[in-house]
Amino acid sequence: MITWIKNARIVNEGRMFDGSVRIEGETIGEIVEGSLSAGREQEADRVIDAAGKWLLPGIIDDQVHFREPGLTHKGDIASESRAAVAGGVTTFMDMPNTKPQTTTIEALEWKLQRAAETSRANYSFFFGATNDNLEEIKRINKKRIPGLKLFLGSSTGNMLVDKKETLERIFGEADMLIAIHAEKEEIIKKNIAYYTGLYGEDLDISFHAKIRNAEACYASSAEAVELADRLGSRLHILHLSTAKEMTLLSDKPLQDKRITGEVCVHHLWFDDADYAKYGNRIKWNPSIKTRDDREALRQAINSGKLDIVATDHAPHLPTEKEGSCLKAASGGPLVQHSLVTMLEMASDGLFTVEKVIEKMAHAPAELFGIEKRGYIRSGYYADLVLVDPKADWLVTNENILYKCGWSPFEGTRFHHKVWKTFVNGQEAYSDGCVNDAVRGMEVAYR
Repeated sequence: MITWIKNARIVNEGRMFDGSVRIEGETIGEIVEGSLSAGREQEADRVIDAAGKWLLPGIIDDQVHFREPGLTHKGDIASESRAAVAGGVTTFMDMPNTKPQTTTIEALEWKLQRAAETSRANYSFFFGATNDNLEEIKRINKKRIPGLKLFLGSSTGNMLVDKKETLERIFGEADMLIAIHAEKEEIIKKNIAYYTGLYGEDLDISFHAKIRNAEACYASSAEAVELADRLGSRLHILHLSTAKEMTLLSDKPLQDKRITGEVCVHHLWFDDADYAKYGNRIKWNPSIKTRDDREALRQAINSGKLDIVATDHAPHLPTEKEGSCLKAASGGPLVQHSLVTMLEMASDGLFTVEKVIEKMAHAPAELFGIEKRGYIRSGYYADLVLVDPKADWLVTNENILYKCGWSPFEGTRFHHKVWKTFVNGQEAYSDGCVNDAVRGMEVAYR
């Protein structure tokens, strides 16, 4: 099957230009700048006229929680990958805090098999580290996972890695990328005791950022950076949320870094003034911080200190988001709306479109060493997204695809819309409809 996507405005590798892309089966065959001749069109089984549309490499999200196995009442690999391709996300890396947790090779193999059966997008799974599974970690085939995931905060109960000797051994012996959730448990507990002592247990959402504050984030991130520096580890800090943490990162080229950082869409879009409007819908761990923190994160994308933009997609049922700030679930669904949110910010002048694609497609591919994805290049898998940059549409309950049935962006009007998404050359999404016959591939790592 040969397909030409013609007359597109292509955004790739720091450039925006008019051209066409030839898809041959699963891969990109050719990129043509300028007009496509009639003779070349006749070579194809199908021609898609993308006049007025942007053609982008598929988005790679390095942090999602698709909830399978064990938490499928609020999301599963099938449902959330459907939402992903509707949002232009063609590859995801899922986190290990499921039930059972992905802390054994057996659990990892189960997830990989399940995704092969049900995922509309390309898939990969982090392996979870605990206080006692280092020997299992050493047995992993490193070409099948993006890295290890360590939780250094109270987000995930018994997946918390809090023994100093264990951390030293993992950082020193694992010999693979270590991705961390960094919040200092002792500081969080101290803050809970302080505020509940003053105001009781029924704290509203405004206390969330006071409990999970900048000090808790910085203290944990700084300790991890010291450990990685001392032991020569490859460290990736997930969902950074504070201005102070930016002082821990370098603006060197990505290929020269041993310590890298991710920021999530919600920390770039919201600030703590939004708690009054959105309440528990924007309760995440780490918490949404101040406007100054948000500004520092935006600047760090442009300066090169922050390397990746992702989602931390974490669906919960609306009933699970109810209650006090100590009881309501932390997290929210985002994969269907991450790309359009970043493009909206680009249209406001915060970033260039080329920068958005760098941080959401190119950099994840480079940082994790993904084989033949993340770029529009001949010979690469045809993971592609066509976006209408002049659409005007409203996020409503009717067009939300998450299994949990809601979005923190519900009621938001966007001016960019995903038109089509291709996964390995297959049209996985088109103009409001998911192609449920499509299956993604397991991601391979160099």
